[in-house]
Amino acid sequence: MMKREGKGKEAAASLACALAMLLLVLAILLTSFQLAVYGDSDYRFYEKEYQKYHVTDALGMELEDVMIVTDYMMDYLIGREEELSVVTEVDGRTQDFFNDQDRFHMGEVKDLFLGGLRLRNICAAVSLFIIMGLIAMKMDWIHLLPKAFFRAVILLAATGLVLGIAFSVDFTRCFTIFHEIFFDNDLWMFNPSEDYMIRMLPEGFFFDMVVRIGMTFIGMMAAFGAALLILRKYSDCRRKEK
Repeated sequence: MMKREGKGKEAAASLACALAMLLLVLAILLTSFQLAVYGDSDYRFYEKEYQKYHVTDALGMELEDVMIVTDYMMDYLIGREEELSVVTEVDGRTQDFFNDQDRFHMGEVKDLFLGGLRLRNICAAVSLFIIMGLIAMKMDWIHLLPKAFFRAVILLAATGLVLGIAFSVDFTRCFTIFHEIFFDNDLWMFNPSEDYMIRMLPEGFFFDMVVRIGMTFIGMMAAFGAALLILRKYSDCRRKEK
């Protein structure tokens, strides 16, 4: 009877670890998104992308003015500005860079982005709560967590491989599906002849940003996995010394 209870307790601990690691991986993914988008306070990545895709020529703007628009837009998306409106020199005229469609769509993007950050905080908090519970119950969390983490990594790697192939084969189609999932209207579809924002952020920019997010995520996952392995090895050494 005691043996059966012990196995049941161990199985419950393994499931708890699996849940904690899945939530933590999601939190890391959302954090990597934030770091890729906002990690460079001077937005040098954006500047290089504008030069790469000749954005200033498409807009008829100076790079300095494009960066001012970018800085304001990024402040708006993170909640530091209330209204998306920037008067600047574009196409040889002094006017608001953003139109009503831009404001509506970017308002939805802002809600989605801030909602993702709130979800990240919840996932991280629940994951930490589960881990603290395992520690309080004196479960073998130091060995269970790495196993659960690397199982999550395998699942994620398989998913990432499928998505990576899909995006490489037809990025435009995947980009469209993404918008169809997260937006219930077609106001994300812009006309380059009328909308300056789509000229500033061409499809190539989004492809490069997806790669940047992916590389940031891989780096964070590798660092966390290495930390777990070091912690487990340290614990094993301490046990041997005793």
